Amino acid sequence: MKKTALIALICFFLGIFLASFVFVYLPEKNAPVSFLEETPSPSPSFLHASPSLQIKPDLDFVSIADKIGPAVVRIAAEKVEKRRVSRFREDWPEDFWDRFFGIPRERERELRSEARGTGFFISADGYIVTNNHMVENAEKVTVTTLNEKEYKAEIVGTDPNTDLALLKVDDKNLPFAELGDSEKLRVGEWVLAIGNPWGFEHTVTAGIVSSKGRQLGIPGVPYQDYIQTDAAINRGNSGGPLVNMKGEVVGITSNIISPSGGNIGIGFAIPSNLARKIVKQLKEKGRVVRGYLGVRSGPVTEDDREAFNLKTRKGAIIGEVERGTPAAKAGLKKYDVIIEVNGKPVKDHHDLMFKIAEIEPGEKTEIKVIRDGKEKIITVTLGERPSDQEQEASTASGKDLGINITTITPRLARRYGFQTEEGILITNVRQFSEAYRKGLRAGDIILEANRKKVKTDRDFRNIVNKLDSGDTLVLLIRRERDGEQEEFIRTLRIPE
Repeated sequence: MKKTALIALICFFLGIFLASFVFVYLPEKNAPVSFLEETPSPSPSFLHASPSLQIKPDLDFVSIADKIGPAVVRIAAEKVEKRRVSRFREDWPEDFWDRFFGIPRERERELRSEARGTGFFISADGYIVTNNHMVENAEKVTVTTLNEKEYKAEIVGTDPNTDLALLKVDDKNLPFAELGDSEKLRVGEWVLAIGNPWGFEHTVTAGIVSSKGRQLGIPGVPYQDYIQTDAAINRGNSGGPLVNMKGEVVGITSNIISPSGGNIGIGFAIPSNLARKIVKQLKEKGRVVRGYLGVRSGPVTEDDREAFNLKTRKGAIIGEVERGTPAAKAGLKKYDVIIEVNGKPVKDHHDLMFKIAEIEPGEKTEIKVIRDGKEKIITVTLGERPSDQEQEASTASGKDLGINITTITPRLARRYGFQTEEGILITNVRQFSEAYRKGLRAGDIILEANRKKVKTDRDFRNIVNKLDSGDTLVLLIRRERDGEQEEFIRTLRIPE
């Protein structure tokens, strides 16, 4: 009995010794170093739905913040917003607003405000990217860097259609951030947002890419392809960088969805690949030129696919072809389904809009459509896309003649019944201004300024900008009333 107990005791201690040997001396064969290196199960490879995951992602937030932080700036924009207030009087004059909108003439009231947000340097010589809504209607833009150096910034150009703007400060050897490739960004990837939310300067927040290609239906911003992120974004972050783990800017923070106005983990950024194209044009031209087809299109639904006998739901169905547009001249028709542009497949109507916009006006473009069940290639010479908003552009700052203007396009002329399709339309004349005293009224068309033909509002501002206070500005004006045209000359003096 004693012998049996002794043998059992020896076996027990021997078992403990062997177990200790296995765990202490052979740990790599039994336990992972950390939960990130957990040994994968021996399941067959064909059960994996995606490539193997990155086991040790580089999450060095500190180095990325140190790298990008100095390029991020605080922006303060002093704005002037103009609002109209109706004048209920019996002596309303016959003017543009009566004629086209059937409403009484209105007086204009200026409201001043200040917008605060974020931007970041994209070059050592002082170019800054931010949101258009940050600097729109701004009279003065001030930029402050991380080391509290302050600059007065020039607005190089804005693009309301993507909510982007390009600024410039006069300095050299500035720290700047590089734009990365947003196309390579993957859902689930870590990103940092850097900005000035609620005035808290250079705040860094972290999150992941929640989704890509979001359409938000924001009025006045037709080109939408947002990156969604749960990195905390609040008021004041607008225009700041969204940065990947390589330290590259992959997005420009722009919007949030929130019932309270604060962050709930649903923020949006404009992709860097889109921003790169816009910034290039703003830097070279001061504005964005886009190709124009002249159709209204929609998505292909499942019912459409069956009704049109289509193989897939990819493409865009034309619902309307606008008269006099490149599409109409080339022979595109209602019910055509556009499936390719210059050999590139069209995913949907949003994709069609982006593809057309990226083509230079005047270029011959091959549009492949399905018409009555048959594929057909139609060659279209694209025009230049007019602004959807057809926003009123005021004359140059500091040389206020008291008028708001916009470029006349064939589309605008058709809308308001003008025979004239080239020139500058006066959309508003401020009462008691120099232009008002000289008899100019809303609806008048400027054909020439100082004997030079003007085709765009930019042409007009370039001429006015060269004049000093007290100089004269001779305008050739056309006025259309009841099908009749009258041309006359008015000489204005640049105010002090």
